[in-house]
Amino acid sequence: MKKHSLQSSSSAPRRAGKPLILISPDFQSKGVEFSDASMSLSSRYPTAITACGGIPVVMAHTDSRDLVADYVRNADGVLLTGGDDINPDIYGPKLSSSLKSKAVMTEDGGRRDLFELLLVDEVFRQRKPLLAICRGHQVLNVALGGTLIVDIPTQKPSRINHRQMDRKCEVVHSVRLTRGSLLSKIAKTKMLGVNSTHHQAVGTVAPGLQVVAQSADGVAEGMELKGNGLLPFLLSVQFHPERLMDQHAEHRGIFEAFIQASLTERTQNL
Repeated sequence: MKKHSLQSSSSAPRRAGKPLILISPDFQSKGVEFSDASMSLSSRYPTAITACGGIPVVMAHTDSRDLVADYVRNADGVLLTGGDDINPDIYGPKLSSSLKSKAVMTEDGGRRDLFELLLVDEVFRQRKPLLAICRGHQVLNVALGGTLIVDIPTQKPSRINHRQMDRKCEVVHSVRLTRGSLLSKIAKTKMLGVNSTHHQAVGTVAPGLQVVAQSADGVAEGMELKGNGLLPFLLSVQFHPERLMDQHAEHRGIFEAFIQASLTERTQNL
């Protein structure tokens, strides 16, 4: 009978195959098992990654930069997901207390905020493909020096209802795409129908980013890097393509393009 070695395989060479995609989950103070602190993640994210040819790996939140660096080093791409609001003290310490009170923050006392800021920094340091969705879209902007609209109804009243929680898997409004942008090339259209489940939005756009998708009321619905070369792939969107991809090829295309970029990253680093 063959004996299995208990030695670490960390020195073994990486093999060709499907790209590994790190997924940053949300946090719950009381999970289903034992009602203790737990990670939380919609199954639609890993399902989308798997359907488009990747292998999803859910990350554990940590405040250790070394551990975050190890996670990213062993990944071929990183996915930032949706969730609760970022602590406004991080990007708007001078905002009024009444406005700050509109933010519904993660139940972990800000640990997810700090973890994901570290994660974005490490993604840029190691130059890995990045797809950021909803909260992730906002985290990216804050991480690179931008700000957020804390509450759209308060700060930017609009005829568009951006928080349609009862229609999470439906197209509820359209966004205009910038000609020649990565997102427009993926979607192959000038106008893209999207779902909408947010009450916050990008405020001041971070240096180095540019808005490539915008709703009729001016909300930034998609961003990319200015110029090329910083990352092999970067796309952030305010909407949730993982909830629309089964019925809309252009939303599936977002994941396909991300996985292809991650596969290229994997192949180049074998």
